[in-house]
Amino acid sequence: MPEEPAFLSAHELIARYREGSLSPVEATRATLDRIDALQERLNAYCLVDGEGAMAAARASEARWRAGAPMGRLDGVPTSIKDIVLTRGWPTLRGSKTIERDREWADDAPPVARLREHGAVLLGKTTTPEFAMKGVTDSPLTGITRNPWNPDLTPGGSSGGAGAAVAAGMCALALGTDAGGSIRIPSSFCGIFGLKPSYGRVPAWPPTPFGTFAATGPMTRTVADAALMLNAIAEPDARDWNALPYEGTDFLDRLDRGIDGLRIAYSPTLGYAEVDREVAKIVETGVEVFAECGAHVETEDPGFPDPAPFWHVLFRGLTQFAFRDMTEDRLAVMDPFVAEKIRDARGLDLESYLDAERQRAELGAHMKAFHERYDLLVSPATAVAAFTVGKPAPDRGPEGDTTEWPFSLPFNLTRQPAASIPCGFTADARPVGLQIVGPPHGDGLVLRAAHAFETARPWSTRRPDPR
Repeated sequence: MPEEPAFLSAHELIARYREGSLSPVEATRATLDRIDALQERLNAYCLVDGEGAMAAARASEARWRAGAPMGRLDGVPTSIKDIVLTRGWPTLRGSKTIERDREWADDAPPVARLREHGAVLLGKTTTPEFAMKGVTDSPLTGITRNPWNPDLTPGGSSGGAGAAVAAGMCALALGTDAGGSIRIPSSFCGIFGLKPSYGRVPAWPPTPFGTFAATGPMTRTVADAALMLNAIAEPDARDWNALPYEGTDFLDRLDRGIDGLRIAYSPTLGYAEVDREVAKIVETGVEVFAECGAHVETEDPGFPDPAPFWHVLFRGLTQFAFRDMTEDRLAVMDPFVAEKIRDARGLDLESYLDAERQRAELGAHMKAFHERYDLLVSPATAVAAFTVGKPAPDRGPEGDTTEWPFSLPFNLTRQPAASIPCGFTADARPVGLQIVGPPHGDGLVLRAAHAFETARPWSTRRPDPR
């Protein structure tokens, strides 16, 4: 299978389009060929629109030939997670309970921005049902597999996106994250993934899980994520709760380095059970920040495991979101997800509001923490990728209270957080390191990730899932 140009970064593709040494048609054809070769093995896509992608690529080629490219991403092959509305394509959310045959007339805000910037949309990537698991399988689409080892999960819920980026089946992927759904698959698949600050990327239609959730880039390089974020963070009037648009160019200060930054390194956040090999790989990775001039101290952020009140909040939102879900429909759903919906019923309002109070306290605590530290770093996940078919990793010997202890706190606090590749286990499973920024500090997270990537490049190591 040809690896070029399917593994070129968005920046490299655009540079070659500009100089005329490569066309969007050639890049898109190579990417579609890669999808054809690997889709049966990995199951990263639930919809591929090859005809539409080639038509978009031909239009992009004409613009580049005329010296008039459209926006920042003209001709870059891009995928959309099947949670995000996309005009003309069904958005089934990994579920048999959603009608396919209806009008799909709307683009969600980030999809609209990608079109406006000329991205070539390839198709929809797989997700577990309603994005409610940290692995990617569903009764609708089956099991999605990790390109580093197809016997392993790519994580979730943006698992199709993670697998597609890692395997050269797209240059850019749009993911979502309400509890780790960008960072978990980025860690398991050895790519870069950013959960932006809440409200950084406008979202629509509204969802009960909205204040946990963020839409963000999943890419092979940090610079590509910054480029993509520039596009999808542009304003959209449909999201009344989005951050005020400031026109920030996230590429602008990417090369400033991290000399003098104050970084707290927390191996466990104070409560997590971490696989020993993962812990050692992350600990070695953290040394890179000191090599780049940052002041690194080992310190936990000082909050107890938020999983107990997270589960209360999640239960309340699930109860509301699926209040009309009948037993007939639950019967055709993923049993793991259906059980979560059944278990959510009956939560009282007082318990929910008390959990919201605890969430507010956590947010205030982390805001104060970032008065002392510019960044917090930790493992992205407590384990590396595990065997497909399990809904979650096996719990540690002490019985962790949550399967994803490192990601969900920062959905609660709405802070930006990224997973960067920092090494491999002895059996070649990728390991991710998490960088957490202060409120609205997306640019700082990207800057630190870029400094790490410059010191320890990762994108040249590629999986071979054949």
